Amino acid sequence: MSRFSSDSFTGDGPFCADEGGAGDDGPGTGTGVVTRTRTETQKPSLYKVLMLNDDYTPMEFVVHVLQRFFKMSIEDATRVMLHVHQRGVGVCGIFTYEVAETKVSQVMDFAKQHQHPLQCTLEKA
Repeated sequence: MSRFSSDSFTGDGPFCADEGGAGDDGPGTGTGVVTRTRTETQKPSLYKVLMLNDDYTPMEFVVHVLQRFFKMSIEDATRVMLHVHQRGVGVCGIFTYEVAETKVSQVMDFAKQHQHPLQCTLEKA
């Protein structure tokens, strides 16, 4: 005889062991309840890091920032810099909130250290 009854486990909830199985101390004591807890995990929200155009920050500095903090190639950094220059704003990357916030802070601090008014912000993707 099976230790578990055929209808005691449906996969959706708790199940009970039949009485009289191995290791039981007597009738009625071999019943146990096992529950499953299903944790629903959600993907973290993503945020765009945006760079804003200004009339004072040199284009070469913007390219350097994109390469240093966003790991872009020279070609990609130049393309994004030109997009920012022509359209006023451009996406540097899409990250989780904590990473996006860190990158914005790093860019702003670096620009300030080099006395450039470069602005960087984030918005929900």
